[in-house]
Amino acid sequence: MQKYYSVKLFLFMGILVGSLMLTACGKKNGAGGPMQSGTPEVSVMVVKPERVALTMELAGRTSAYLVAEVRPQVGGIIQKRLFTEGSDVKAGEVLYQIDPAMYHAAYAGAKANLSRSEANIISVRLKAERYKELVDINAVSRQDYDDTAAALKQAEAEIEGGKAALEIARINLAYTSVTAPISGRISRSSVTVGALVSASQATALATIQQLDQVYVDVTQSSAEMMLLKQALASGKLKSAGAGQSRVKLLLENGVPYPLEGALKFSEVTVDQSTGSITLRTVFPNPKHILLPGMYVRAIIEEGVNDQAVLVPQQGVTRNGKGDPTALVVDGSDKVELRVLKVERSIGDKWLVSGGLKSGDRVILEGLQKVRPGSPVKVVTFGSKPDATPAAAAQPAAARK
Repeated sequence: MQKYYSVKLFLFMGILVGSLMLTACGKKNGAGGPMQSGTPEVSVMVVKPERVALTMELAGRTSAYLVAEVRPQVGGIIQKRLFTEGSDVKAGEVLYQIDPAMYHAAYAGAKANLSRSEANIISVRLKAERYKELVDINAVSRQDYDDTAAALKQAEAEIEGGKAALEIARINLAYTSVTAPISGRISRSSVTVGALVSASQATALATIQQLDQVYVDVTQSSAEMMLLKQALASGKLKSAGAGQSRVKLLLENGVPYPLEGALKFSEVTVDQSTGSITLRTVFPNPKHILLPGMYVRAIIEEGVNDQAVLVPQQGVTRNGKGDPTALVVDGSDKVELRVLKVERSIGDKWLVSGGLKSGDRVILEGLQKVRPGSPVKVVTFGSKPDATPAAAAQPAAARK
């Protein structure tokens, strides 16, 4: 019986303690209500249009400024190779020597034929001069004079033909020394000493490429080209001027090339298979860093936007439809949701073409603490000592 009263007493004490706790909570809620947080603080950036040079990054490959294939212009046996493979050669430098024996002989024969013709013409010319005097006094017939005059003309023609044959023989003899057509870096040789070569053969003996300057050919879609022309025509973009389009280059490993190039021209025909247009740029290459065939990315100036609106990417999110949005503080310090129109990214910012105007205050920090329509306390972005990019780089979830 005593045990039964002990259990009953224990239960009664538990119920009493629970009632006291509920009473205390009720008083607390009744007296002060739920805990109210203060007005959230946000950091904002005031939109100010600025002048921005717009660029486009396009992929392409390098090619030599000048390329020349070394080919023989006469046939024969290669006697000597007079260059080092992979070295720099100068225009006119002898690269190969073809056996010149038969060409020496042909030159000597042509020279002898010319000498014979020159010797024969002496007597023919003297005879024509005498007949000219005699025909005037009817000492010889007009027919004899005409035959002599024709023989003189024929002898003179033979001399001209002999001179031409001698010049051809001289040129062929000179062609036995195969020279560099341009200055540049020469490739490996496709033939060795003792090889038989022929005039206008299909296989080049070697290839020379001039690398002091290089071409960089990049491709741009025709649709992007049309948009650029429309922007320039409407005045939204201002051209940098003819001949002033500067180009920068990123190498295969992402390292910027130290020298600037220039845009030379754009192709006038659209590639039907890709829908793209080729742009040709030229870069100086004094240290031969750029080699033909390298994959690079060219950064080309498109134009200048004098009223560009740039917003840091941390202040722009996406709604359920995928449209870019930003939270803006209005004149009464309340949050307003704006749907934006963005064109491209420039560094860590978006180029905004619609949805914002000069003087708007875009929220960059404190996005997680506010919703459209709620009042906020505004501070300038970057003015708080504890503001860190890491905290601001996490935008709120997509808002419906």
